[in-house]
Amino acid sequence: MKKHIPNMITCCNLICGCIATGAAFHNHPATTFLFILLGAFFDFFDGLTARALGVSGKMGLELDSLADVVTFGVAPSALLFTLYTKVCYPELLYNKFWFMIMPFTGFLIAAFSALRLAKFNLDERQHMGFIGVPTPANAIFWAALISSSESFLTSPHFNAPFLLALELLACWLLVCEVPMFALKFKNYSWEENKIKYIFLILCVIILAVSAVLGMSDGNTWQAVSKGIAGCIGLYVAMGIATPMKEVFMGLLGKN
Repeated sequence: MKKHIPNMITCCNLICGCIATGAAFHNHPATTFLFILLGAFFDFFDGLTARALGVSGKMGLELDSLADVVTFGVAPSALLFTLYTKVCYPELLYNKFWFMIMPFTGFLIAAFSALRLAKFNLDERQHMGFIGVPTPANAIFWAALISSSESFLTSPHFNAPFLLALELLACWLLVCEVPMFALKFKNYSWEENKIKYIFLILCVIILAVSAVLGMSDGNTWQAVSKGIAGCIGLYVAMGIATPMKEVFMGLLGKN
């Protein structure tokens, strides 16, 4: 019986992804965000449970990837599909052809998430870190951004080409060869985990400030969602900056 427990947890992740996708198509971004977060919770614990019970296997790995494609690939794509039907279009693209075509570009996120997960399963370099942005982080970013800032994203200050550019950037970040740190600890020393500790401290500050601001104007969930999107943005920025800093310091050392 115990060998099925991790797979049951993974299936909970998959079901959350299905619910999130349905909610996205029915224009309920907050519900989508909630179930993506819940799916990420199950995704975190299925591997831990498998290792704790000593029942890790290839089937669990494959099932985990399939569930992740739905929760962290298809669900955010569905959010983008729906957003493209409401976002402003510039005069150059203001016709039925682009109204029909542009929403389907949202599914690029699903395709690149699948590529990212396939690469992760085959890449031996990603045991203590990531190469490219992990799919849960990307999905949480989109869900948090859309659920908290839909009024801005659909206002005249934003438009479909901007959304497409941001989406293409996200697709590239999923499969790029940029090392990103993971919140895994071999030990808890400051020197070896300085970047991770700084990131966690900044996230606590961002979320605390977001919650206080949200409570002051009665929009706590929306404000915290913006804070979560900001934390994901911070993670990507710090992940990209760290190897760039090492390269720069290496060049200074040579000189």
